[in-house]
Amino acid sequence: MAFALRNCTPHTGAEVSGIDLSKPVSEEDRIGLNHALADRGMLVFHDQHFDAPGFAESLQVFGELMKQQADRFCLPELPIVGFISNRDTDEPGGKVIVRGEQFHTDHSNYPEPPKATILYGISIPSSGGDTQFVNVQAAYDDLPAALRAKIDPLRCLHIRESSRSPRKMAKVSAEAAAKAAQALHPLVTRHPITGRKGLYLNTGRMESIPGMADDEAHRLIAELQAHATQAKYEYRHSWRKNDVVIWDNRTVLHQANGDCPPEELRYLYRLMIKGSPMLAAA
Repeated sequence: MAFALRNCTPHTGAEVSGIDLSKPVSEEDRIGLNHALADRGMLVFHDQHFDAPGFAESLQVFGELMKQQADRFCLPELPIVGFISNRDTDEPGGKVIVRGEQFHTDHSNYPEPPKATILYGISIPSSGGDTQFVNVQAAYDDLPAALRAKIDPLRCLHIRESSRSPRKMAKVSAEAAAKAAQALHPLVTRHPITGRKGLYLNTGRMESIPGMADDEAHRLIAELQAHATQAKYEYRHSWRKNDVVIWDNRTVLHQANGDCPPEELRYLYRLMIKGSPMLAAA
């Protein structure tokens, strides 16, 4: 294959070198990159150069693109491409928010959540604005056997914004809100390529666990969230301009940080890759 990998941590992430994603990618390299993503949970590509259409076209090496639910944070001229910045507001003309704060997996209220999310660094501040990732497969492996047996068969209802969400979701258009989906997903999923089990968590969208009292369900969710977000499961990415970072939403949780200088612009393009129904652990 044309590319090489260097692991970011023993459990999560790899830097990819030797490949220019703006150029045609061979079938061998396409297969290799997708297997590397499944194996490592996230990939980092430095010094990649695209305009918005080129970014959308080139990153389909990882699969078919899907629309994003926060439609007002998409490029008007190319709405399949979203953006994230430190100037984003909770509603048009509202207060600035940190989109993506607190560890989560993307669009978990969809029946078929995105396989992967991709960010491309357009404008990067001099400090701050890191993205953190934690490996939910490694976290699951470390749970006591009795707890794994308890949670393996459970499912959880994910909605656009949980009644117990620790953060407020940014407002979207009336059309997007009307299309807001909900889905019942396994609490423990099995990766369709590697077969590894992992926790499927998004405290901003997890509303209930059928058959369990709500207080008990949310205590369990909080316990699993606290366990999965320990530093030992983390890789923290410090952005460079022209970085491409892709992560597997079935393998890692991620969170944004709003600690960059407010007078400096942090601006990234975002794509999502279509997924499939989440596979149950059992």
